[in-house]
Amino acid sequence: MPIQILPDQLVNQIAAGEVIERPASVIKELVENALDAGARQVWIDVERGGSQLLRVRDDGTGIAAAELRLALARHATSKVGSLADLERVATLGFRGEALPSIASVARMRIVSRLPGQAEAAQVECIEGEVVGPRPAAHPRGTTVEVRELFHNVPARRRFLRSETTEFQHILRMVTRLALSRFDVAFMLTHNRREQFALPVASGREEREQRVARLVGADFMPQAVYITHEQAGYRLEGWLGLPAQTRAQPDRQYLFVNGRMVRDRLLGSAVRLGYRDLLHGGRHPAWVLYLTLDPLLVDVNAHPQKLELRFRDGRMVHDFLFRTVERAHAAARPDAAGPAPAAAASMFTGIAERGSAWDRLPEGYAAAHAQFMAPGIAEPDSTTGTESGDELPLGHALAQLHGIYILAQVPGGIVLVDMHAAHERILYERLKAAADAGGGERQVLLVPATMVTSAADADLAEQHREELAAAGLLVDRAGPTLLVIREVPAALIGQDVAAILGDALADLGVQGATHQIVERQHALLAGIACRSAVRAHRRLTLPEMDALLRDMERTERSGHCGHGRPTWTRLTIEELDRLFLRGR
Repeated sequence: MPIQILPDQLVNQIAAGEVIERPASVIKELVENALDAGARQVWIDVERGGSQLLRVRDDGTGIAAAELRLALARHATSKVGSLADLERVATLGFRGEALPSIASVARMRIVSRLPGQAEAAQVECIEGEVVGPRPAAHPRGTTVEVRELFHNVPARRRFLRSETTEFQHILRMVTRLALSRFDVAFMLTHNRREQFALPVASGREEREQRVARLVGADFMPQAVYITHEQAGYRLEGWLGLPAQTRAQPDRQYLFVNGRMVRDRLLGSAVRLGYRDLLHGGRHPAWVLYLTLDPLLVDVNAHPQKLELRFRDGRMVHDFLFRTVERAHAAARPDAAGPAPAAAASMFTGIAERGSAWDRLPEGYAAAHAQFMAPGIAEPDSTTGTESGDELPLGHALAQLHGIYILAQVPGGIVLVDMHAAHERILYERLKAAADAGGGERQVLLVPATMVTSAADADLAEQHREELAAAGLLVDRAGPTLLVIREVPAALIGQDVAAILGDALADLGVQGATHQIVERQHALLAGIACRSAVRAHRRLTLPEMDALLRDMERTERSGHCGHGRPTWTRLTIEELDRLFLRGR
């Protein structure tokens, strides 16, 4: 065929293929327009999973009658007017494609009234033809009604799933939108039956009620609220505790400047903050809000604006990772139960010398001699006189089956897995010793070589100083040849070429890498596991008390290096229920 300009209707249908995947995509576009219009209440009505009717009504500023037809024209928007506006987009929508794209694959009606206007106006779009505007009755705000989605694109309509499945997609979409704006009330109905009505959530307690309603009633009791601001970035929200993980990542909600995103860079940064705390491939839960200057982020990198491009992706990644990591590091045993508290520690150990320590280089072996005595130090004279009220894990009473420590606290009892708890203590001490010494290095007598792509070789040359700071001294010996001359002492005997390859992959995607540190930590975690006190070793009460005190002072002591919980608590009320007391 000769080169030709495509008809407007076909152009709009092609655009619809990018942004309108299913009925939930329509809801996203329409609700975002309502939020951009300053709405404080949004009503959403759905029939037959959205294939028959999708209606979004808001109480926002509305659209002038003279502009209603223009709203259905391509690339027509009130949200950006220049390149400067595009560089610091603060609205959810700005391309001006959503309404004409939706109208090209459905029957659409828009009714709107400005504040102070005597009457509303409406336009209809039928088979690509715009009819109106003409007078109509409507309160302040706008209603957009979409009927018979994909009626003129049979191939797309056949790909729609069942009514129940499509509505579940809509429900998940509205959940994300309602989580993004606590200052807006949301009402959702399906087949004229109310699904939920969420009032405005002003304070933190009301916000937590909305989160519990939308994410799950079991999320909030097992989550910790965080807020941290640094270098122009602010992170706020709720982190699920590592003990409450899920088989799927279905409770991971992340918002950037009020925009819901599914960004790989941000997701990997938050997940990295959970390292050493997850068990068996489980997925943590979170509801987090990142705020930064709009100039530092490009929201126009994805047709549905779900992925972002940051001016300094490495800094954003590091800010998220460090904030989440420190929030978990601050979690210590608390008198009220397994919730975060704060402390710092040195540690007195219970350990038996074993062959695992023979694998440690000299610097780590010195750390072992410093704080890994075969016996256990007696508690301080003050510790023995402390009251149970001042000790989150109380005083040890007995050892159960040679595995668990039973302790009494004012509100109930505590059970501790002594091997898992001691493993975490040893692991944190080993990491601290390695960090304090800057990490022992080993010069290779015969340097290791690695043949890679020219792009990876460029990355290695560009990030040479960062790799050296992590313990890998890498030189470029040719267009695709890398020479590894020095490695962290803890990684002697490991496949350093594979480790370098993983590190370069991270650098290419994220601009930063934690692969080298993670490999070192994996080795130290294995050593800590093999060196921790074993099951069926008899401990005296002073030894058990000393272990409890170390747990109270150790970061992340609620979980071992494999992510298993180290302790649990039963309250008097729970014990009373077990024995039917008071009934």
